[in-house]
Amino acid sequence: MDTDTQDRLPPPGSPAAEWIAFDRAVRRTHYWSYTSPLETPDAVKLCHANGRIREAALREPSPLLAELVAIRCTDWVPAVRERARRVLAAALADDPAGTVLRLTPLVVRLGRREQGAWALERFGAVLDGDPDLLGELRGSADPPTRRLAARLTLDAGLLGTREMARLAAAEPDPVTGGLWTDGALAALAADGPDDEAVDTLLGGHGQMVRAAGVTALRGAGRAAEASDHLDDRSGMVRACARWLVRQGGGDPYTVCRERLADPARMTPYAVTGFAECARREDAPLLRVLLKHPDGRIRAAAVAGLRLLDTTDIELLRALLDDPSPAVAREVARSLSASAPLLPVDWLMDRIAPERPSHTRRAAYRILFARGGVAGLRASTELLTDRDPGLRTVAAQRVQSMWSPHRPPDLPIRDPEVGMLLDRCTHLFSGYVMRLMRARLGLPARPDPSDGY
Repeated sequence: MDTDTQDRLPPPGSPAAEWIAFDRAVRRTHYWSYTSPLETPDAVKLCHANGRIREAALREPSPLLAELVAIRCTDWVPAVRERARRVLAAALADDPAGTVLRLTPLVVRLGRREQGAWALERFGAVLDGDPDLLGELRGSADPPTRRLAARLTLDAGLLGTREMARLAAAEPDPVTGGLWTDGALAALAADGPDDEAVDTLLGGHGQMVRAAGVTALRGAGRAAEASDHLDDRSGMVRACARWLVRQGGGDPYTVCRERLADPARMTPYAVTGFAECARREDAPLLRVLLKHPDGRIRAAAVAGLRLLDTTDIELLRALLDDPSPAVAREVARSLSASAPLLPVDWLMDRIAPERPSHTRRAAYRILFARGGVAGLRASTELLTDRDPGLRTVAAQRVQSMWSPHRPPDLPIRDPEVGMLLDRCTHLFSGYVMRLMRARLGLPARPDPSDGY
């Protein structure tokens, strides 16, 4: 048993979560063991359920098991915890840089535990006095580690405005990106405009970074450039751009409408940006785009019409067969609210196996939104479909029809409902199925598990 557990020991450089999982696995395996044979591996002793064994293993721990020593610094047994902290403190004194670089991802996670603050404070003290070490941690592949490095760097005021903007623009983690963005904005407010920093923010990866760049245009005296961002891919950035255009006395509606007339500026986000500031009487402009050769623009036009609350059922029906999956998805979203107005047979024909997958998914979404027998009929048809994704969705939606607090949205004493439920028995327990049939006024079917 110890050998099997030892085989699961994470190799050096493994993610912090693997070391924590190893510790838990050993504790579960040896929960009822109160002695440790001499041949038990050191890694197992350091994680053993018996506190005396853990404490003894910390007297001369292997440097290769430094991660397990760090975990023991949060141990619930005071004697184990204190001994582990002495070992870790000695490692920090002998090799502060190597220990911090190796263990920071783990220590950050352990810091959430009741006894986890000690190691985090010691690591923070080492990092506060070493800007080069902080720089290495800022490039870590571990997001929580980058967050810690960002906070300590900002607290120490080690970087200039442009460097913080550059880090914000390149950061894939939204939390860390937000820290660098806030730092860059604070520096811009304190030190004055910096066009290079603003341009860097505007080209950022995250929407919050770009939105901050748009907002910073005003302080840089470049509010006129806000119109260039009215067709950004992010709704947050577009909203900031509309606000800044209005602050400068402009009209974002006029700019967005003119952009639709320019084929060179026509993008799906330009269509969405126009819909966000358009009026219902502008619906004809979006209806024209339903015939655009670019499927992404057709999909944006469908979504824009929904935003204007001008759903044209007959016009959108034809688009359910659109070759673009994006268009079919948007049409399904728009027509779901009007599902009772659509013919059931027409929709059922579109979930047939020979139809394209995206058309079948869109039609099924509308059928289920319609509810009643039509939704149950479509779901049972797809329970044995060749598409595993549709099978899974159909099963989940059938199960969602049952609630102990309200009756199913199905007619009472309907023979077809009874036959359809017979095809769904594998999705419910016998008890739930009997309750459902009783609520619907249907006779209970014998359950083989009851011995009938």
